[in-house]
Amino acid sequence: MSRNTASASIELPFSDKYTPNHSQAYHDKHQGDLRRRLSNLRDQQLARRALALAGQPRLVLDLPCGAGRFWETLAEHPERQIIAADNSAAMLEVALKNADAGLLERIRPLHTSAFSIDLPDQSVDSIFCMRLMHHIGEAEHRLSMLREFHRVTRGTVILSLWVDGNYMSWRRKRQEERRKTRGQHGYQNRFVLRRSTVEAEFAFTGFDVAAHLDFLPMHSMWRTYVLRRS
Repeated sequence: MSRNTASASIELPFSDKYTPNHSQAYHDKHQGDLRRRLSNLRDQQLARRALALAGQPRLVLDLPCGAGRFWETLAEHPERQIIAADNSAAMLEVALKNADAGLLERIRPLHTSAFSIDLPDQSVDSIFCMRLMHHIGEAEHRLSMLREFHRVTRGTVILSLWVDGNYMSWRRKRQEERRKTRGQHGYQNRFVLRRSTVEAEFAFTGFDVAAHLDFLPMHSMWRTYVLRRS
Protein backbone atom coordinates (compact mmCIF):
# COMPACT_ATOMS: atom_id res chain seq x y z
CA MET A 1 0.00 0.00 0.00
CA SER A 2 1.45 3.39 -1.03
CA ARG A 3 -0.57 5.98 0.86
CA ASN A 4 -0.02 9.67 0.15
CA THR A 5 1.68 10.48 3.45
CA ALA A 6 2.45 14.02 2.29
CA SER A 7 -1.30 14.74 2.41
CA ALA A 8 -1.90 13.27 5.84
CA SER A 9 -1.51 16.67 7.53
CA ILE A 10 -4.16 18.46 5.41
CA GLU A 11 -7.06 19.58 7.59
CA LEU A 12 -9.83 21.76 6.19
CA PRO A 13 -10.53 24.80 8.41
CA PHE A 14 -14.12 23.80 9.19
CA SER A 15 -13.32 20.21 10.23
CA ASP A 16 -13.34 20.92 13.97
CA LYS A 17 -16.99 22.02 13.98
CA TYR A 18 -18.31 18.45 13.79
CA THR A 19 -19.00 17.89 17.46
CA PRO A 20 -21.61 15.26 18.47
CA ASN A 21 -24.34 17.93 18.71
CA HIS A 22 -23.45 19.51 15.37
CA SER A 23 -23.29 16.07 13.73
CA GLN A 24 -26.77 15.19 15.01
CA ALA A 25 -28.09 18.53 13.74
CA TYR A 26 -26.53 17.80 10.33
CA HIS A 27 -28.34 14.44 10.29
CA ASP A 28 -31.67 16.05 11.19
CA LYS A 29 -31.60 19.02 8.83
CA HIS A 30 -32.25 17.02 5.64
CA GLN A 31 -35.51 15.80 7.16
CA GLY A 32 -36.59 19.34 8.02
CA ASP A 33 -38.83 21.62 5.98
CA LEU A 34 -40.37 20.79 2.61
CA ARG A 35 -37.60 22.51 0.65
CA ARG A 36 -34.90 20.37 2.28
CA ARG A 37 -36.90 17.17 1.84
CA LEU A 38 -37.42 17.88 -1.86
CA SER A 39 -33.74 18.75 -2.25
CA ASN A 40 -32.79 15.48 -0.57
CA LEU A 41 -35.08 13.52 -2.91
CA ARG A 42 -33.36 15.10 -5.91
CA ASP A 43 -29.93 14.31 -4.43
CA GLN A 44 -30.91 10.66 -4.00
CA GLN A 45 -32.25 10.53 -7.56
CA LEU A 46 -28.97 11.87 -8.94
CA ALA A 47 -27.01 9.41 -6.79
CA ARG A 48 -28.96 6.48 -8.28
CA ARG A 49 -28.32 7.72 -11.82
CA ALA A 50 -24.63 8.26 -11.11
CA LEU A 51 -24.26 4.76 -9.65
CA ALA A 52 -25.93 3.31 -12.73
CA LEU A 53 -23.61 5.30 -15.01
CA ALA A 54 -20.67 4.01 -12.97
CA GLY A 55 -21.75 0.44 -13.75
CA GLN A 56 -23.42 -0.37 -10.41
CA PRO A 57 -20.17 -0.83 -8.45
CA ARG A 58 -20.23 -3.61 -5.85
CA LEU A 59 -17.77 -2.20 -3.29
CA VAL A 60 -18.22 1.52 -2.67
CA LEU A 61 -16.24 3.84 -0.41
CA ASP A 62 -18.65 6.52 0.84
CA LEU A 63 -16.25 9.35 1.78
CA PRO A 64 -17.22 11.53 3.50
CA CYS A 65 -20.26 9.57 4.58
CA GLY A 66 -21.43 12.35 6.90
CA ALA A 67 -24.49 11.29 8.85
CA GLY A 68 -25.24 8.41 6.47
CA ARG A 69 -27.67 10.33 4.27
CA PHE A 70 -26.98 8.22 1.17
CA TRP A 71 -26.64 4.79 2.80
CA GLU A 72 -30.14 3.57 1.97
CA THR A 73 -29.71 4.57 -1.67
CA LEU A 74 -26.28 2.95 -1.84
CA ALA A 75 -27.73 -0.21 -0.31
CA GLU A 76 -30.54 -0.51 -2.87
CA HIS A 77 -28.29 -2.73 -4.97
CA PRO A 78 -28.52 -6.11 -3.18
CA GLU A 79 -24.88 -7.08 -3.76
CA ARG A 80 -23.30 -3.75 -2.84
CA GLN A 81 -21.05 -3.43 0.19
CA ILE A 82 -20.33 0.01 1.67
CA ILE A 83 -17.21 1.28 3.39
CA ALA A 84 -18.59 4.30 5.28
CA ALA A 85 -15.73 6.68 6.01
CA ASP A 86 -15.43 10.12 7.51
CA ASN A 87 -12.75 12.33 9.01
CA SER A 88 -15.09 13.09 11.92
CA ALA A 89 -15.48 10.35 14.53
CA ALA A 90 -18.55 12.17 15.89
CA MET A 91 -20.22 12.16 12.47
CA LEU A 92 -19.57 8.44 12.05
CA GLU A 93 -21.00 7.75 15.51
CA VAL A 94 -24.20 9.68 14.73
CA ALA A 95 -24.57 7.94 11.37
CA LEU A 96 -24.22 4.48 12.85
CA LYS A 97 -26.55 5.31 15.76
CA ASN A 98 -29.34 6.41 13.41
CA ALA A 99 -28.99 3.62 10.81
CA ASP A 100 -31.35 0.64 10.62
CA ALA A 101 -29.94 -2.60 12.00
CA GLY A 102 -30.36 -4.39 8.68
CA LEU A 103 -28.43 -1.67 6.90
CA LEU A 104 -25.53 -1.91 9.33
CA GLU A 105 -24.84 -5.48 8.14
CA ARG A 106 -23.79 -3.99 4.78
CA ILE A 107 -21.59 -1.25 6.22
CA ARG A 108 -17.96 -1.21 7.34
CA PRO A 109 -17.16 2.03 9.20
CA LEU A 110 -13.76 3.66 8.71
CA HIS A 111 -12.36 6.74 10.42
CA THR A 112 -10.06 8.28 7.80
CA SER A 113 -9.29 11.42 5.80
CA ALA A 114 -10.01 11.93 2.11
CA PHE A 115 -6.45 13.23 1.78
CA SER A 116 -4.85 10.08 3.19
CA ILE A 117 -7.23 7.14 2.89
CA ASP A 118 -6.47 4.17 5.12
CA LEU A 119 -7.06 1.58 2.39
CA PRO A 120 -4.77 -0.30 -0.03
CA ASP A 121 -4.23 0.66 -3.66
CA GLN A 122 -7.14 -0.07 -6.02
CA SER A 123 -9.16 -1.62 -3.20
CA VAL A 124 -12.69 -0.39 -4.07
CA ASP A 125 -14.81 -0.36 -7.20
CA SER A 126 -15.95 3.23 -6.72
CA ILE A 127 -15.56 6.23 -4.41
CA PHE A 128 -18.76 8.10 -3.64
CA CYS A 129 -17.88 11.65 -2.52
CA MET A 130 -20.85 13.94 -1.95
CA ARG A 131 -20.64 17.54 -0.73
CA LEU A 132 -16.94 17.81 0.05
CA MET A 133 -15.15 19.27 -2.94
CA HIS A 134 -17.02 22.60 -2.87
CA HIS A 135 -15.33 23.20 0.50
CA ILE A 136 -11.84 22.93 -1.00
CA GLY A 137 -10.64 26.26 -2.36
CA GLU A 138 -6.96 25.40 -2.82
CA ALA A 139 -6.11 23.68 -6.10
CA GLU A 140 -3.19 21.92 -4.38
CA HIS A 141 -5.57 20.35 -1.88
CA ARG A 142 -8.04 19.26 -4.55
CA LEU A 143 -5.25 17.62 -6.53
CA SER A 144 -4.00 15.85 -3.41
CA MET A 145 -7.47 14.42 -2.75
CA LEU A 146 -7.97 13.40 -6.37
CA ARG A 147 -4.61 11.60 -6.41
CA GLU A 148 -5.70 9.63 -3.34
CA PHE A 149 -8.97 8.77 -5.04
CA HIS A 150 -7.04 7.59 -8.11
CA ARG A 151 -4.85 5.42 -5.89
CA VAL A 152 -7.71 3.78 -3.99
CA THR A 153 -10.34 3.23 -6.70
CA ARG A 154 -9.93 0.61 -9.39
CA GLY A 155 -12.87 1.92 -11.38
CA THR A 156 -14.81 5.12 -10.82
CA VAL A 157 -15.34 8.17 -8.65
CA ILE A 158 -18.68 9.90 -8.14
CA LEU A 159 -18.36 13.40 -6.68
CA SER A 160 -20.37 16.59 -6.37
CA LEU A 161 -19.28 20.23 -6.29
CA TRP A 162 -20.31 23.76 -7.21
CA VAL A 163 -19.60 24.87 -10.79
CA ASP A 164 -20.03 28.07 -12.77
CA GLY A 165 -22.17 28.64 -15.85
CA ASN A 166 -25.56 28.83 -14.12
CA TYR A 167 -27.87 31.40 -12.54
CA MET A 168 -26.96 30.68 -8.91
CA SER A 169 -23.21 30.96 -9.53
CA TRP A 170 -23.79 34.31 -11.28
CA ARG A 171 -25.93 35.47 -8.36
CA ARG A 172 -23.32 34.35 -5.81
CA LYS A 173 -20.57 36.19 -7.69
CA ARG A 174 -22.64 39.39 -7.61
CA GLN A 175 -23.23 38.99 -3.87
CA GLU A 176 -19.51 38.48 -3.19
CA GLU A 177 -18.65 41.58 -5.23
CA ARG A 178 -21.11 43.65 -3.19
CA ARG A 179 -19.62 42.34 0.09
CA LYS A 180 -16.11 43.29 -1.05
CA THR A 181 -17.31 46.77 -2.01
CA ARG A 182 -18.68 47.18 1.53
CA GLY A 183 -15.44 45.90 3.06
CA GLN A 184 -17.02 42.66 4.29
CA HIS A 185 -14.37 39.95 4.10
CA GLY A 186 -15.75 37.09 6.18
CA TYR A 187 -14.44 33.54 6.35
CA GLN A 188 -15.40 31.50 3.27
CA ASN A 189 -15.51 27.72 3.15
CA ARG A 190 -17.58 27.15 0.01
CA PHE A 191 -16.24 27.75 -3.47
CA VAL A 192 -17.62 27.88 -7.00
CA LEU A 193 -15.16 26.33 -9.47
CA ARG A 194 -14.87 26.92 -13.18
CA ARG A 195 -15.93 23.80 -15.03
CA SER A 196 -12.87 24.05 -17.26
CA THR A 197 -10.59 24.24 -14.21
CA VAL A 198 -11.97 21.27 -12.33
CA GLU A 199 -12.21 19.10 -15.45
CA ALA A 200 -8.55 19.88 -16.18
CA GLU A 201 -7.73 18.79 -12.61
CA PHE A 202 -9.59 15.52 -13.17
CA ALA A 203 -7.56 14.85 -16.31
CA PHE A 204 -4.28 15.83 -14.63
CA THR A 205 -4.84 13.28 -11.84
CA GLY A 206 -5.71 10.44 -14.23
CA PHE A 207 -9.48 10.56 -14.63
CA ASP A 208 -11.77 10.77 -17.64
CA VAL A 209 -15.19 12.41 -17.28
CA ALA A 210 -17.68 9.65 -18.03
CA ALA A 211 -20.76 11.80 -17.33
CA HIS A 212 -22.08 14.75 -15.40
CA LEU A 213 -25.48 15.37 -13.83
CA ASP A 214 -26.80 18.81 -12.87
CA PHE A 215 -29.13 19.25 -9.90
CA LEU A 216 -31.20 21.77 -11.88
CA PRO A 217 -29.67 22.57 -15.28
CA MET A 218 -28.81 26.24 -15.90
CA HIS A 219 -30.01 27.19 -12.41
CA SER A 220 -28.26 25.26 -9.61
CA MET A 221 -24.51 25.29 -8.89
CA TRP A 222 -24.55 21.62 -7.88
CA ARG A 223 -23.07 19.22 -10.42
CA THR A 224 -22.30 15.52 -9.91
CA TYR A 225 -19.47 14.04 -11.97
CA VAL A 226 -18.89 10.39 -12.77
CA LEU A 227 -15.16 9.92 -13.33
CA ARG A 228 -13.46 6.84 -14.71
CA ARG A 229 -9.90 5.90 -13.83
CA SER A 230 -7.70 6.22 -16.92
